[in-house]
This record gives sequence, C-alpha cells and structure tokens, in this order.
Amino acid sequence: MYFAALLARTEDGWEASDTELDDVETLSDLADLAREASPDEDTVLVLIEQEDGWFGVVRVDGEEDPRIYVSDAAAAARSSYGEILLTDELLGREPGDDVPDLDALDLDGTEDGEPDDEDADGGPPAASGESVPHGPVGDAQVLEDLGVTEKELRSMTADAVSEIAEALGASEVLETVR
Repeated sequence: MYFAALLARTEDGWEASDTELDDVETLSDLADLAREASPDEDTVLVLIEQEDGWFGVVRVDGEEDPRIYVSDAAAAARSSYGEILLTDELLGREPGDDVPDLDALDLDGTEDGEPDDEDADGGPPAASGESVPHGPVGDAQVLEDLGVTEKELRSMTADAVSEIAEALGASEVLETVR
C-alpha cells in the first residue's frame, strides 16, 4: 500500500495535501505537481511511502531541480512510483546505460569456448536490473536545513513519512490528509 502527500511550506507554516500519482509518469511531472502546490515558489516536499518497503522524499524549491532521497533503491525499483524517482542521474548512470551494447553481446552463450553460466565470483550470472543498489540513494541532506539530519533520515524505516512530518512540526496537517 502506498501513501503520497505534498507538504508545502508557507509563511503560516506547513500545508498538507493528499496527492494522486496516477497521472505522474516522470520526475518532471512530479516536480510540476509540487510546484502547483505552492504558487509562491516556497519549499514543497513530496513524501512517498510504501508500507514496510521504502520511502522517498522529493524536495522542490521554486524552479530549482528537485532534490531526491530514496531509502531503498532496490525496493523502490520494483514500484511504479519508485521508478519515477530513480532517475539515471540519481543512480549514477549515463542515460541508456541499461541498454546492452549490441557489439559486446555474446550471442552464442560462450566466451572463448567456455560456458557463460557463472560470473567471475562463481555465482550465477548477474541480472540486467542489478544496477540498482540495495539501500539508500540520493541527497540524504535534503531535509537538513529543516531540522532532519542525514543520520536521522537514514535511520528511518516503517513510518518515515510520519517521523519526517513530526520533525518538521507538520504532523497535525499531515494527519488531516492521511
């Protein structure tokens, strides 16, 4: 089960709104949705949580590029919402890195006459999707200036969205949309 909310910082404090991500296909779409929540170009946080799986924070400050933190990239990669956040840049890849180089493919399944059943460490061959690391990725300092340290963010697990809202003093407004 997923939960997604927008927290917009205003001069009167935080305002929360429940958000549907069904029409969001890219990080750019998500950033535009966040910017619509704050016409004054204030800070907007998009908080996404998959129950017992992973959470993500996307911070949009006006027209600046979004800053992203994902608690477990491998878990998020198995989610349509997580895939929105896991950009090539965030994962340290060049766009298109996941597309195999056709000249480098071993089409007969062998290399120098040897079976290609195991990789160099003796284990099974690596799956093509293993370029997504297990564990956190992104800007772990995304909330530092708002009072949530990198260490605190990295230690959050099951109910991270509520913990973040509590640290920001926005738990009451978040509960109104939960």
